[in-house]
Amino acid sequence: MKISTKGRYGLTIMIELAKHYGEGPIPLRKIAAEKDLSEAYLEQLVSPLRNSGLVKSVRGAYGGYMLANPPSEISAANVISVLEGPIQPVEGIENEEAPQRELWLRIRDAVKNVLDTTTIEDLAQYTEANVAEGYMFYI
Repeated sequence: MKISTKGRYGLTIMIELAKHYGEGPIPLRKIAAEKDLSEAYLEQLVSPLRNSGLVKSVRGAYGGYMLANPPSEISAANVISVLEGPIQPVEGIENEEAPQRELWLRIRDAVKNVLDTTTIEDLAQYTEANVAEGYMFYI
């Protein structure tokens, strides 16, 4: 399974909105400029996110987008499923022999579990320092 730019940039939008949660709407042009992404492409991605109820839009001079729910209530799976569709490591699992089918199902379930248990809040709070804090070096 390969997550396309739709899923990756969709998560980027959601993470940036989570970082500004409670501050009001954020224009996509601000996200596009900060992340060096195409504003037109982000507009295409935010539409299904809005239609699915993950984000709300506000029109006007001070308009933009904001999360429809707290970032702790939105999982990475919510975003990926809207933009990428169902999670499947290979197509035609039902036609595979039993041992291979079991492997593909286990891989699918493992990926799904990670996406289900990772919230947008988790991703918004992530920093490179979090990774460094997890390691202990002894000399």
